[in-house]
Amino acid sequence: MKAISFKLLIFLATLTFCFSADVKSQTVKWDSTYRPGKYVELVSKFKAEPKSKKDYIFLGNSITAGTDWVKLLNLPQAKNRGISGDITFGVLERLQEVIDGKPAKVFILIGINDVSRNIPDSVILKNYKLMISRIRKGSKKTQIYFNTLLPVNSAFDKFKNHYGKDEHILWLNTEIKKLAAKNVTVIDLYSQFTDKDKHLRAELTKDGLHLIPEGYRVWADFLNSTGYLK
Repeated sequence: MKAISFKLLIFLATLTFCFSADVKSQTVKWDSTYRPGKYVELVSKFKAEPKSKKDYIFLGNSITAGTDWVKLLNLPQAKNRGISGDITFGVLERLQEVIDGKPAKVFILIGINDVSRNIPDSVILKNYKLMISRIRKGSKKTQIYFNTLLPVNSAFDKFKNHYGKDEHILWLNTEIKKLAAKNVTVIDLYSQFTDKDKHLRAELTKDGLHLIPEGYRVWADFLNSTGYLK
């Protein structure tokens, strides 16, 4: 009887350990409080800049921050609100500054850093919807342009946390396309930057994630061809 009980205890202990290990392996930690090093400095800078109801705001992370939108688009009213490394929670935290200016248009591209930081897709999507809701409520005349996420290219072997997560990008882009509504236009950037293997076109990037001037020219040409800048 004692031998049976001992064997039963060993079995239960083993089962508990395996279950705990399995749960642990499926639980991915993520942090909504992360903010880039220059976040506070740049937000203060943005707040101090003059605002106009004619402004076209380009809101996002380093991909948005990486160009001069005024020169790229020959658009004096363009305002760059990109912060390198930012995530959707960071955009939500600083969104009121954009809303208060009641700009004519807001172009949003955000989420790839969330993916790299293992923030669940459902949470990212919820944040997208919250951005739209807040802009609609606080600045009713602002036209919202939501960009699909760009692809990445792992051949550059530099941003490993961003690679191997294509299914997340594709899922989010499918959901972004469903956000189109009366004053929300979806811009499918993804399709403009993919190669035949659905990777970011190598000739348009320096590291598999960020764009070089040729990449921004593709972006600008696409925007100009759509009429979204009028």
